[in-house]
Amino acid sequence: MHPARSIILFTTLSGLGFGLLVWLGIDAQAPTGWVGFIFFVIAYALAGGGLMASTFHLGHPERAIKAFSQWRSSWLSREGIAAVATLIVMGIYGFFLVVFGLQISLLGWIGAALALVTVYTTSMIYAQLKTVPRWNTPLTSALFICFALAGGALLSGRVLFSVNLLVIAAIIQVIWWQQGDNRFSEAGSTLASATGLGQIGQVRAFEPPHTGTNYLMDEFMHVVGRKHALKLRGIALILMVGVPILCLLLPFNHLFALLAVVSHLIGVYVSRWLFFAEAEHVVGLYYGKR
Repeated sequence: MHPARSIILFTTLSGLGFGLLVWLGIDAQAPTGWVGFIFFVIAYALAGGGLMASTFHLGHPERAIKAFSQWRSSWLSREGIAAVATLIVMGIYGFFLVVFGLQISLLGWIGAALALVTVYTTSMIYAQLKTVPRWNTPLTSALFICFALAGGALLSGRVLFSVNLLVIAAIIQVIWWQQGDNRFSEAGSTLASATGLGQIGQVRAFEPPHTGTNYLMDEFMHVVGRKHALKLRGIALILMVGVPILCLLLPFNHLFALLAVVSHLIGVYVSRWLFFAEAEHVVGLYYGKR
């Protein structure tokens, strides 16, 4: 798949923002006053910024409001509704925390649950696609949720939770990569199955479907070399897991804390770039891409 920068930013930033909102919602002693205000500003900037970035991938961003009407069948629509509900509930929760120092725990837990639902709906936009075998696995949702919680814990200063969740997320990520490398061939999609002509005999392309590039080729086909992919996987793991854990295990220092967050953010960005770049859509069979 073509790794669109806007979608990579969306999945990276929004996951981190909604992950932070989860921890703010379930915190028994959530920050109040100016400290609470800063935490909520960071969470909303990440979550809102990610959602805004996603609209740039639309052909007509001004029509984004129409996505909310298809909630019965579209995970994208469900994501939009869940995101708005989360931001409204957590906005009310944060207002009482910041202005009055009053923590309405029930409201916080509801907002945290909605934030998790939002991350899940985001993951299902990709996990539901049988046409992209690498994504079509429950591990995709587990990956999105675990990294959202790990990043949120990192931002909210929960060292023990951060270390444990980062380790779990790294394990899921490695398994997801290993299984994903074989999922296309295991799905059994071939040019014969794609055309429905397999019962006649061996199927091969006589001529390319197009003499030049088109939307399908630009959007759904991207080739990244195996050697480069392995190198980027290593870089992603080091930046999003290794460096943050090392910084967290050292004596507390604001510089180390900042380094842990920035490194994690960059690492997740690299991982999400690979998430799209390595994904193969079955439409590529028509163009001889496999």
